[in-house]
Amino acid sequence: MTLSMSQASIPVFVQLLTAASAVLDKAAAHAEAKKVDPTVLLNMRLYPDMFPLVRQIQIATDQAKGCIARLAGMEVPKYPDSEATFDEIKARIAKTIDFVQSVKASQIDGTEDKDLTIPLGQQQRAFKGQAYLINFVLPNFYFHLATAYNILRHAGVEIGKRDFLGNF
Repeated sequence: MTLSMSQASIPVFVQLLTAASAVLDKAAAHAEAKKVDPTVLLNMRLYPDMFPLVRQIQIATDQAKGCIARLAGMEVPKYPDSEATFDEIKARIAKTIDFVQSVKASQIDGTEDKDLTIPLGQQQRAFKGQAYLINFVLPNFYFHLATAYNILRHAGVEIGKRDFLGNF
């Protein structure tokens, strides 16, 4: 059996973004229970030269929506990157999940050899669709979500591997 581009992307993005939203609920409850200003958690980072929690989630959602849009030949939805609360970052996740689920499998399947040019900072990078999804987007997506998870775990939020994975 062949694994399609839609099967390798949409369910992964939905599962892990849904799990990230639930982790953020636990983080908000932790902040409330411990009398910690939620912005402290949202702006935490593992090391000074790393992005804070809120930016890690923004990048993960950017990876998901950008991938799906590019593979489907659609314009990538633009979000303002202005989230400053748990509710705002959860709304961004929900909006991303809604977008990802709105794209039909038929719009993505068969894009393995599609030529894509992706902006990376000030440069452009050429990919084929499958290499873009498997070798670039998915590792970046996992990296930023794992980093967000690790920031919260380091802050004492009681979460585990099952929380990161969500329902599968």
